[in-house]
Amino acid sequence: MTDPYKVLGVNPSASDEDIKRAYRKLAKKLHPDLNPGNKRVEGQFKETTAAYDFLSDPDKRRKYDRGEIDENGQPRGFRYSNTRPGGGAQQQQQRRRGSGFGYEEDGDFSEDLFGDFFGFGKGGAESIKLRGADVSYQVRVPFLEAVLGTKQRLQLADGKTLEVQLPPGTDTGQTLRLKGQGLPGRGGAPAGDAFVEVTVEPHPVFTRDGNDILVELPITLYEAVLGATLNVPTIDGKVSLKVPVGANSGTQLRLRGKGVQAGRSGARGDQYVRLVVMLPKEVDPALKSEIEKSARSHPYKVRGKLGTD
Repeated sequence: MTDPYKVLGVNPSASDEDIKRAYRKLAKKLHPDLNPGNKRVEGQFKETTAAYDFLSDPDKRRKYDRGEIDENGQPRGFRYSNTRPGGGAQQQQQRRRGSGFGYEEDGDFSEDLFGDFFGFGKGGAESIKLRGADVSYQVRVPFLEAVLGTKQRLQLADGKTLEVQLPPGTDTGQTLRLKGQGLPGRGGAPAGDAFVEVTVEPHPVFTRDGNDILVELPITLYEAVLGATLNVPTIDGKVSLKVPVGANSGTQLRLRGKGVQAGRSGARGDQYVRLVVMLPKEVDPALKSEIEKSARSHPYKVRGKLGTD
């Protein structure tokens, strides 16, 4: 064990009540019943209990403060002997009866802490209520299911399966609270809550910007020059979109009300369609010839703002 004062987070000048209060606070946080299967926390709980056991012994504490013994109760400058007076294994075994996670004292501390705090007083009667601990889960949700709303099945810590309703517009980082679905309480106290953190998977076509949806729509050179009416994907399905004559790459068209539902109001954002003009992989000689004629007869400038024309 390290310095028992450091383990409990108190100063050497702390009163007995301060030490007891510090241990109670740590025991509530570290007790294995609230951290099932966590070996690291279990080890911290054992060390915390040992530190309190050491400092709650007035004789040991005085000798430790004077430097006569170390944090393990061994005389400084002497080798350990399990038959030394007052500190042998037999006496320690008589003073402590291992509980697996801590010790039962010959005095009333065990009943005081684990009776008052964990709800079991003398004779096994329940006295103090303790709310159950909260638990956290993480779920990954496909993009369309998140923006449109869906149900997800969760496997809870107690083995129970629960169906969770994700509302429309659920986004990455959003945390849902499931009241009473955490660990059970003690002494008749309510169970804790479950918190579900959502991660939304990316979509190959749609990008979300707040409550708006962004889509890039490739169009041909002919559709850009002549205009066209095209089918465009939305989160609700395909809709028709009119591409204006002479559309440029980067032109952004709005589909009103085709975005994500904003909370409980039912109002929806918009979808913005960004046009991207795509040339054919191989330019037809006839097309090239016509464009060359047009370039000579109808030249125009596009880089004036850059000062390069």
